[in-house]
Amino acid sequence: MPELDFRVPRLFVDAPLHEGQTVALERGQSNYLGNVLRLGAGDTILVFNGQDGEWRAAIAGRKRPDMLRIESQSRAQDRLPVTRFTQVSRVNGERMRANVIEAAEQCGILSLAAVADPMPLERFLDARNQKRLLVFCDEAADVADPFQALRERPAGGKGVDVLVGPEGGFAEDERTLLLRQPQIVKLALGPRVLRADTAAVAALALVQATLGDWIGRAK
Repeated sequence: MPELDFRVPRLFVDAPLHEGQTVALERGQSNYLGNVLRLGAGDTILVFNGQDGEWRAAIAGRKRPDMLRIESQSRAQDRLPVTRFTQVSRVNGERMRANVIEAAEQCGILSLAAVADPMPLERFLDARNQKRLLVFCDEAADVADPFQALRERPAGGKGVDVLVGPEGGFAEDERTLLLRQPQIVKLALGPRVLRADTAAVAALALVQATLGDWIGRAK
């Protein structure tokens, strides 16, 4: 794991980042830095935008923080080894993106998870990259060892999609459609029925432990 300094505040900025650039602060960011953290001109924070890595930036402004001067890169941009698709009927995209940004600021990651608009399962399967591994978390799966199922995945997958079901489970025609997909692994998440949000966390933990960067990146 890269060495991270969580003592230095981290801020997401929606702007390109490179040495010598000046980035204007939004009103909420200015209030957070000046009134909540009590920082002022000359203080240094870390900034990222999900694309250009992490950078050291100096706060500038006379009466309150109103801009940042980008100084030097502290970490190069990384790539998330796992993606997630969640099927729900309604999504508050603005609120979820705010949650994604806040989590990234607090956890030290550089990439932002994309929040997509809801779509029917069939449309998602038609649109997804067929070369990516599809991890299908099926409550009806009889796989006793999910780690072994992931280790025996089809060869040649280019990335990972993780699919967990709705609260009512998958319909039989949906299950049939999913099992026809190329590059698919079907697995169970243990002996207990999990909530949809809990199932997503459990599935991502399995994938990270087997294919992700907890032990080593998937080959």
